[in-house]
Amino acid sequence: MARLAPDPHVTALTQGRDVVVFDGVCVLCSGFLKFMLKHDRAERFSFVVAQSELGEALYAHLGLKSADYDTNVVIMDGVIYTKLDAFAAAVGSLGGIWRAARLVRVLPRPLADWLYNRIARNRYSVFGRMESCMVPTPDVKARFLG
Repeated sequence: MARLAPDPHVTALTQGRDVVVFDGVCVLCSGFLKFMLKHDRAERFSFVVAQSELGEALYAHLGLKSADYDTNVVIMDGVIYTKLDAFAAAVGSLGGIWRAARLVRVLPRPLADWLYNRIARNRYSVFGRMESCMVPTPDVKARFLG
């Protein structure tokens, strides 16, 4: 976890918002997006497609490889979460039974990273890849940045 460094070129749209950055062509990642849209009843999160201009800028700013978008990114209260920590932070913040998602943080870091990396590396072959990024429906379009 790290704190988002102030950078007016990159963080202007994310400042003061909790954000999920996801791979827009990955079926698994888009499923995570749909899950968050359904269960984030307080509409706490805004969303950024990793392949968008803002998504690319955020990946570059964070020193992440944008060619394969192998990690989702969650920014909550200015703190950056990646990999399994991103999942735990976002889902755990939904409250109720979803708080249990935070339990994945008890996994030893090498095991958590190994597990996440295996899934990320094989996500297209196992779950599929869409031809293009999802286009948000009018009812959720306002929650997308960039």
